[in-house]
Amino acid sequence: MKIKFFTLLSFIIIYWLNVDAQTFKAGAAMRNITPKNLIPISGGMGTPEIPTGFKGELTVRAFVLEKGPTRIAIVSVDNIGWPAYLGDRSRKLIKGIAPENVLIGATHAHSCPDAYGFTDEKGNTGADLKYLEWCVTQIADAVNEAVLKLQPASLKTAVGEAKGKIAYNYYAEKLYDPRMGVIQAIATSGVNKGKPIVTLVNYATHPEILGTDRKLISPDLCGPLYDRVESKIGGMAIFMNSAQGGMVTADTRRENGKEANDWDECIRIGNLMADEALRIVEPAPIQENPDIYCASKVITFPIDSEAMRFVFKHSPLATQAAKNNDFSTVSTRLNLLNIGKAQVVTIPGEALPNIGFYVKRKMKSSQPFLFGLTNDAFGYMLTKEDFSGFERYNYVSRTSLGEMTGSIYEDEAIKFINESPVPAK
Repeated sequence: MKIKFFTLLSFIIIYWLNVDAQTFKAGAAMRNITPKNLIPISGGMGTPEIPTGFKGELTVRAFVLEKGPTRIAIVSVDNIGWPAYLGDRSRKLIKGIAPENVLIGATHAHSCPDAYGFTDEKGNTGADLKYLEWCVTQIADAVNEAVLKLQPASLKTAVGEAKGKIAYNYYAEKLYDPRMGVIQAIATSGVNKGKPIVTLVNYATHPEILGTDRKLISPDLCGPLYDRVESKIGGMAIFMNSAQGGMVTADTRRENGKEANDWDECIRIGNLMADEALRIVEPAPIQENPDIYCASKVITFPIDSEAMRFVFKHSPLATQAAKNNDFSTVSTRLNLLNIGKAQVVTIPGEALPNIGFYVKRKMKSSQPFLFGLTNDAFGYMLTKEDFSGFERYNYVSRTSLGEMTGSIYEDEAIKFINESPVPAK
């Protein structure tokens, strides 16, 4: 009798272990990466500014998903960009997730410490290497904690038009994507059952309300966005940018023709984005035990721009990315994710809106997401038709890798999409 009992008990244990292994799980964690001292901040290429104060807190936010053997980490860093050289150092410290399944994106806030080591004409840089090394460990710690917090979850995903005065295209007012994507993982057990674990907001805009002119270290609109989501529904909020290049920015325009470039405007836009994200995702159906998928590939771009080649040659950080000693090419990693009904493709830079629209149109989901400035941020990405096509695009062309960058990305991304499985309907 005892033998039969223990045989039955073993069968039950094995059965439930197998069921648990095939259960969709989610976990989230964050770290505060606000520097203890005032260090130079960067709004892009050029000499960084010396700040005079702080407004809000800079953070690293990690969202980990798991089902069966697949485990994925989506990480957002409050910075203008986060080069793979730094991201790969964090990946080596992350336990239990394949390095190619760790997506590290930047919010693109223009009031954060320089993570690229931009140099002046004499080769001097304002990057604080000790601060960046500390951030490397904080990223890894956040991901590792999120892994420990993995718990059974359900999923809600949605894409809809964000209403209100949020963003516009500085070059051509209506040439931007008003769609906002939201991914929300919800606990299905424990004391927080039915409550969000994490809410991810995917939207294309430049968080440059403060920029470097205000001389403040700040997450810009992302800080108020996080606070609003978390105060309303709990859990952790995370922002992933999208195809915001050339030049989709926060709509701070006033009726008197002036700009409202202050912290109050960060709060207004951040709160509005949060409210729209919650409105968009609220009616979405719950997906029980959804499937997830993650693939990656390495692609190579030529470095044709003299300005960009100068950065790669002289920056103590960017130079690590160059493939050849002549700095003629650079390689980067693309990721494609299926998360329930949603499909995600990463962009290693600032793709212009037309590239974003085109890639989304080719995706195999009615819920397309683009994670811009993810795994790398190699400047602006234009199609060859747009490159230096007219005076308005002179700046974005100069700070692009070159004429073929956008076209190469489009071809590689669409090939990737066509080779990948279709997400759930």
